[in-house]
Amino acid sequence: MNQEQQFHHKSDKEILVELMEMYGDMVLRIAYTYVKEKQLAEDLAQEVFIRCYQSLHTFEKRSSYRTWLYRIAVNQCKDYVKSWTFRNFIPSDTLKLESSHESDTVSAHVLRQEEDSILFRNVLDLPVKLREVIIFYYYEELSVEEIAVLLGIKVNTVKTRLHRARKNLKQTMEGGTTIEF
Repeated sequence: MNQEQQFHHKSDKEILVELMEMYGDMVLRIAYTYVKEKQLAEDLAQEVFIRCYQSLHTFEKRSSYRTWLYRIAVNQCKDYVKSWTFRNFIPSDTLKLESSHESDTVSAHVLRQEEDSILFRNVLDLPVKLREVIIFYYYEELSVEEIAVLLGIKVNTVKTRLHRARKNLKQTMEGGTTIEF
């Protein structure tokens, strides 16, 4: 059964709940790659689904719900990163205000798993333009063409960014600290 058939006779609320169950972790990962702060990522993911709910009636089924959510998530995150709030925000882990009794939610579990990975931490240290292509290609398993459409850039630009990101990660993992933009 394809998505169109799956959601055909459902209310917007029912569709939203199913989209959150199917793609909640994906949206959370995308948000986390942009802001690198768990609470902010959770807030942004919530905003993505609010925007999704508000726009469900305008979804024209020219793409899949997954692709549509990717676009909403990327745009929401980019808007937030450009905002004054984010540029002037001091992450709570810098201030050591992190709660000692973290809730054991699914989203916290997903983030804990990825935070534990040395490679993932190195990916998060990349500049956003390199970071996003690595996340979409390796973690979300999108094709180069899908990434190009999603980010509104040329296929060759995606390939170049992937190459630079891999090169930076290799140098970082081997002990170097060079970051090439």
